[in-house]
Amino acid sequence: MKPAIIAVSLATVWTKPESPIDLDQPALTAPADLRGWLGSLTVEDRLDFYNRNAIQTQALFGTRVEVLEEQGEWSHILIPEQSCKKNEIGYPGWVPTAQLAPWSDAYQLTRGQPAVIVTAAHTHLYDLELAEGIELAYLTRLPLIEETSEGVIVSTVFGPSLLRKDDVQIVKNGEPVPVQAPVNKGEAIVANAKRFLGLPYLWGGMSSYGYDCSGFAYNMHRSLGIVIPRDASDQALAGVQVEKSDLLPGDLLFFAYEEGKGRVHHVGIYIGNGEMIHSPDSRGAIEIVELSGYKLKHEHSVSRRYWQD
Repeated sequence: MKPAIIAVSLATVWTKPESPIDLDQPALTAPADLRGWLGSLTVEDRLDFYNRNAIQTQALFGTRVEVLEEQGEWSHILIPEQSCKKNEIGYPGWVPTAQLAPWSDAYQLTRGQPAVIVTAAHTHLYDLELAEGIELAYLTRLPLIEETSEGVIVSTVFGPSLLRKDDVQIVKNGEPVPVQAPVNKGEAIVANAKRFLGLPYLWGGMSSYGYDCSGFAYNMHRSLGIVIPRDASDQALAGVQVEKSDLLPGDLLFFAYEEGKGRVHHVGIYIGNGEMIHSPDSRGAIEIVELSGYKLKHEHSVSRRYWQD
């Protein structure tokens, strides 16, 4: 294995090099044309990502990955920060090699070292002459070099680059301060989740361009510095089990086939008052639902809590 770094706004991680089809070409370039790609997709196209098992996950700009092998113009990678049962090192899949850059210790995010986290839904990277560069998504994390009157300078594969102060947060312990200021971390998870109401679902989605159900849960926890497993089936096995009568905002609700006794296939975030926020499916968008009338209410299998006061 050799380390590398994601060098595009968002790399889609495919099941195999043959998984993308013609309409996916904008997502394979460097830089990636994410808005052009997603804007061209019909509901049927989005459903087809699941039907043909095309996408595994996604990784944000600046994410460290481990390259297992190269095959033509493709690289087989693992993503250590996305834990799963598929591989003990990290989430596996394939990305175009053009979307990777060689790893450098200058990109390392070390606990205790100041880092910059994008808190806007999207923002742009600028060079030091203030020329606009690639767009970055929510929760992109980059090492801080220095603060200036123009913004914050961060270390990137393009060299020192600038971000607007209003679009980021500087953290020193790896744990962001909530964007809003609710009472506890559970409520902060909910507050951050509500920012994305109406965002269309994307199978395998792990960014503010589109989340799948478990990607939404993963990233809303990550917004508070809480790292949980990537997939719903793994998320349902960790954390602290919570009884229905003890649910609090920020807890995760899991749904399984066979009226809750089979394989876990969906997750949502409890927001209080018998309601849940979730990214439902390829026909929908992030929404709030009442659990009493939710179509999968009989499939509720377990609830888990990953946050602490």
